[in-house]
Amino acid sequence: MSIIVPVKDGKVVDETASADSVSQATKSSNSALDKEAFLQLLVAQMKYQDPLEPTSNTEYISQLATFSSLEEMQNLNASMESQQAANLIGKTVIMKVTSTTGASNVVQGRVDYIVKERGRLYLSIDDKLYSLDDLDRVIDDDYLDAISIAEDFKKVMDELPDPKKLTLKDKDDLEIVRKAYNSLTTYQQQMIEKYYPSALKKLQELLAEMKKMDQSADDDSEEDKEEGDKEGDDKTEGTSKE
Repeated sequence: MSIIVPVKDGKVVDETASADSVSQATKSSNSALDKEAFLQLLVAQMKYQDPLEPTSNTEYISQLATFSSLEEMQNLNASMESQQAANLIGKTVIMKVTSTTGASNVVQGRVDYIVKERGRLYLSIDDKLYSLDDLDRVIDDDYLDAISIAEDFKKVMDELPDPKKLTLKDKDDLEIVRKAYNSLTTYQQQMIEKYYPSALKKLQELLAEMKKMDQSADDDSEEDKEEGDKEGDDKTEGTSKE
């Protein structure tokens, strides 16, 4: 199949649609062939076809079928995109936003709602709208809680003394930390072990040191008791002799 167009003074003349307009129609906002551009190309093809070699009806039907498939795919993509955005409501996300100067900024927050403007979807975060195209990550709530707990655990452990400087006065604080750690879920404990292993190691060393101190205190108490019993026996024997 060949296509002819009117030419005057070496330039293309278009009575209703110039070659430039057809070319422009092929350029959508994302440089992809959209359905409007497809229709314009089809109309131009029909208008400027060679009358000696006209396009067959079969070819037109095939192209229209291609257009229908394209439209269905675009509608499906739009539906899936809307569903994806709707699933983000209530989720914590990280957006990578590029400013007009080219600088990249990171925004983290909870998605309150979604809105569609001029065919594009936007996420509302802290009363500001961000394009869905700027979405970088979606953070699971359990993961976010576990990371927050791990950070708090690290801060608490930094406030406790080194194992070698541990005293009996620190026993109550250490016992509180131990109970708090044991009350965590396995997943939360794994986050501590993954991101703050040194803090977890310090807790284990402090507990081991406190156990030694308790054992030493028990031994001293037992010795004192034995000495007390011995003194009592001596006094009893002395009284008996008198």
